[in-house]
Amino acid sequence: MVRLPLSPAEVARGRRLGSALRRARGERSMLHTALAAGLSPETLRKIESGRVATPSFPTIAALADVLGLSLDDLWASVTEPEDAAGGSVAEPGRAAG
Repeated sequence: MVRLPLSPAEVARGRRLGSALRRARGERSMLHTALAAGLSPETLRKIESGRVATPSFPTIAALADVLGLSLDDLWASVTEPEDAAGGSVAEPGRAAG
C-alpha cells in the first residue's frame, strides 16, 4: 500500500499531539506509560517527537486513558492554531481564553 505524503498541516498537528502527550506524561517514565497503554516505548517516542504524525485512534485513546486525558480536550489542543510562541493555544484540560 502506498501512503500519500502528509500535508504540512498534518505534520504540524502531529507535532502538537506529541507535545501535548509529552506535557501530560510529565515526570512519568516513557517505558511505564508506553507499556500501560500497550505500546512499545519506541512507538511512544516517535509519537511524542512528531515522527508518527497520524497514529491510529486506538493508540491515541489508550494513551489518553493512561494519561487521564479527555479525548475531546486532546483533540481541541492539537487542532487549534499555534500562538506566537509555537505552543497550542489551549492545552489539554484547559479552556482557551
